[in-house]
Amino acid sequence: MQETAVPSAPPTPPVSLAALLSRDDLGLRQITGPPAGEVTIHGAHTSEMSDPYPYLLGGELLLTAGVHIPEAAGRPGSFDFDGYVARIVAAGGAALGFGVAPVHDTVPAGLVAACEEHGLPLVEVPPRTTFSGVARAVWQLMARARLSELRRITEAQQGLAAAASRPDPVPSVLRRLAGRLEGRAVLYGPEGAEIAAAGREPGDEVRRALAELARFVTGHPSSTATDTVAGTRLAAYALGPGRGFVLGVAAPHRESGDHTIASVAAVLLSLLTGEHQSGTGAARSSALVRLLLGARREEVAPLLGGGEGDGAVTRWYVVHARPDTGAPDAVSASALGAALGSPLVDAADDVVRVLVPAPPQAEGGGGVRERDGGVRPEGDGSVRPEAGAAAPRKPPAGSGPAGSGPAAQPGWTLGVSAPVAPAEWPAADAQAARALARARATRSALVRHAERPGFADLVPPGEAEAHARALLAPIGGVPALAETLRAWLSLHGSWDRTAVALSVHRNTVRQRIARCAALLGADLDDPDVRMELWFALRHLRG
Repeated sequence: MQETAVPSAPPTPPVSLAALLSRDDLGLRQITGPPAGEVTIHGAHTSEMSDPYPYLLGGELLLTAGVHIPEAAGRPGSFDFDGYVARIVAAGGAALGFGVAPVHDTVPAGLVAACEEHGLPLVEVPPRTTFSGVARAVWQLMARARLSELRRITEAQQGLAAAASRPDPVPSVLRRLAGRLEGRAVLYGPEGAEIAAAGREPGDEVRRALAELARFVTGHPSSTATDTVAGTRLAAYALGPGRGFVLGVAAPHRESGDHTIASVAAVLLSLLTGEHQSGTGAARSSALVRLLLGARREEVAPLLGGGEGDGAVTRWYVVHARPDTGAPDAVSASALGAALGSPLVDAADDVVRVLVPAPPQAEGGGGVRERDGGVRPEGDGSVRPEAGAAAPRKPPAGSGPAGSGPAAQPGWTLGVSAPVAPAEWPAADAQAARALARARATRSALVRHAERPGFADLVPPGEAEAHARALLAPIGGVPALAETLRAWLSLHGSWDRTAVALSVHRNTVRQRIARCAALLGADLDDPDVRMELWFALRHLRG
């Protein structure tokens, strides 16, 4: 059952009775009751009332000198010790401290028996120790506990914030939270399915109860709910109103500050799982429907939004990305899209594809043309096009220089196409794929594809394609051979880098290149042959 009642004890950091008994200056001694290490105290209160119930909040160490107990209480039936202790227990009292002197020389035996019967810790306070001294010691211990709690929360906040800035933010936040709470942290999606999880796997009963608690908060106004199942503390936190994402936490115990730490994680996950939209969802849905019904890409592109100001986006980048570690998940892919400034993300297999609107500066080609025919971005020029050298592994923060397109992102390897019109999206997709393969082969953060003028542009495209098909006909029936030859030539004949780009063994690359040379009847060590084959591969379609 979900817990809705407020706790009976005050919301202050509790202290262990054992810590109070360890104070040599107090000289306290436990007479009976459960082990002091299992008893927590939320405060100290002095009362000489025969019924202290109305004056207790719960969790207190009740101090009394037994003024209300007759001196003849040692005789049977002279005082109702059982009723007195029962009222303390009913009020939630944590322990009873009995002061020896000036009223009683010893702790009454009837009181000892009653405390033992009800399981209430009974502590003897020596004559030299004042009740105010005991109360001050309790508050000192609570102050230290509060300071320790704040330090723990601060360290947890810093750790969670650092985890949220990692390339895999959601799994990192969940791992850090599960480690802090020594339990299990789960992110549930809008449909109630586990999207990501970290920490020790609980039993089936606990797992089902946590999933049920997550569904509970999505269907009720309350954004949090708690429960206890099989001795495990459960908590669920709704991540934003009406979005359906829920953080579930299962921990074997609950310490002061755990709720605050879990709440910080919930806030971070709310931001990480939020929809980063640069256009309305309705417009994108309309664009999808029109595409499915046969509309052309250039007709639906304006519905995708993403432009700055009032101007419509006329050109787009296609970005292919792979995480440096692990496989991409839906949430990390969404976070990458947000970093690139686009909600148009497709996470399939090991590659994330993002359609990014080109800024106005890139509409006309972007960048400054060099004397050798290359293109470099305006600004620091830290990232060069695919046809030139690869980018150094120092990704700039935020967006790239004006007109340079998407910037490198920490923890990701990116391949970026040239800015193209919607009708050319399929070609740009192929450009981005080749750029990503080159980036992985050269261990670069980002590689851009950029068209540059050359002698090949002097040949009409139709004639160039016909020549390419004729020249490459011997290997045309084996796509793997053409693709391997393209990658090998683009990487200047490097066996190792080609193997990395194609995700195959280097011996496979050698065998395929040797097969190409045999089928084509060409000497691939001849630079003129390589140049002609590269020309043909560039103009080969399909």
